[in-house]
Amino acid sequence: MEWNLKIIGILLILLALTHLVFPRYFKWAIDLKGIALINRQMMYVHMVFIALVLFLMGLMCITSSQELIETKLGNRIDLGLAIFWATRLFVQFFIYSPDLWKGKKMESIIHVVFSCMWTYVSIVFLLLYLKGI
Repeated sequence: MEWNLKIIGILLILLALTHLVFPRYFKWAIDLKGIALINRQMMYVHMVFIALVLFLMGLMCITSSQELIETKLGNRIDLGLAIFWATRLFVQFFIYSPDLWKGKKMESIIHVVFSCMWTYVSIVFLLLYLKGI
């Protein structure tokens, strides 16, 4: 399971880095221009903190994989991350509108790739938790 954590760590760090281009890619400067300053700034600040948390999760998976596998605290962290990523998977299917990706080739590919990623990450952390109880 250690190599799964290393793979997840790399994926999460890459995902964190992609968040840094979101404002430009999604044209936030234009799209968010019409909303209140506080709401616009919250979008940017929350995106930075999401990227930071993803980066730190990835770093933890790479540098502390043994602890996540072998310790009681690691087991509890595994459960928390399993719940977190399973919730993210739920959001992928039941919160985001299919109109965002249906009938659009690139968006559909991204939807499938991230659905597989959230499933993989959720299962790995759940299995690690179950192994440790």
